[in-house]
Amino acid sequence: MASEIFSAHGLCKRYGDTSVVDDVSFAIHPGECLGVIGPNGAGKTTTIRMCLGLTAPDAGSITAFGLPMPQKALAIKAQLGVVSQLDTLDPDFTCAENLLVYGRYFGMKDAAIRARIPQLLEFASLTHKASAKPGELSGGMKRRLSLARALVNDPKLLLLDEPTTGLDPQARHLMWERLQLLLQQGKSILLTTHFMDEAERLCSRLLVLDHGKKIAEGKPRDLIAEHLEPDVVEVFGVGALALTEGPLRALASRLEVSGETAFFYTNGARALLTALEAHPHLRTLHRPANLEDLFLKLTGRQIREEA
Repeated sequence: MASEIFSAHGLCKRYGDTSVVDDVSFAIHPGECLGVIGPNGAGKTTTIRMCLGLTAPDAGSITAFGLPMPQKALAIKAQLGVVSQLDTLDPDFTCAENLLVYGRYFGMKDAAIRARIPQLLEFASLTHKASAKPGELSGGMKRRLSLARALVNDPKLLLLDEPTTGLDPQARHLMWERLQLLLQQGKSILLTTHFMDEAERLCSRLLVLDHGKKIAEGKPRDLIAEHLEPDVVEVFGVGALALTEGPLRALASRLEVSGETAFFYTNGARALLTALEAHPHLRTLHRPANLEDLFLKLTGRQIREEA
């Protein structure tokens, strides 16, 4: 693989007695999407802020395109594209004007920006909305406009902080399609997300954070194979949880309960599925282990509220 274009080594950040990021290291290569996943309070946002030079690490170093952050922050940001969680589009400008004004922040000439606007709007499927203001756009359109705006300076690396949160399934799928196109063009992406299907679709590698520490890193399918049994049988309905204390327990390598659903993790589901035929009132779902199972095993099923 080509040499890394972005690297972080031993990042640490404390607020008072709380260690928010604790010795986190990672690298990103050209054409790669690195996903950062973890529960609320895991340190994802603080890590992104350090990568952008918005928060200074207490220890560790960041290098992008061979330049140190934050010492060369301006030169680095000239090669970055950022899509934040919150909508930062200017409501008083049209879609085309949002792109024009944003390009000026990079010192681009108006003629150069105007030449890029049609292709950026086409990429975002917003050509027909060039004269519309953000208030006239759907949530999915706003996110695509934010992505197009992040591309105005033709960045080598995109930092996307939960780019599809709040979107309906159709809008999410269109956003995924656009991000896949960018990866095919050789762009690199650093992505934070709470959607495990999004991480599995887009990410070449995953970085799993919890309580500020890196607890796992690798290709999605490799992590699943390393940490999980291959088969999962979900059982739900009246009496499902009672099965976890009965003889069916011996047919699973591992058992977990969430709400009214029992999760049987096994290396072979045939015997378990046969035994469950004696409980026709229960509903079952047999499926391969996935990233959501990995996430829950590594970080737990307990809900964590936003700080």
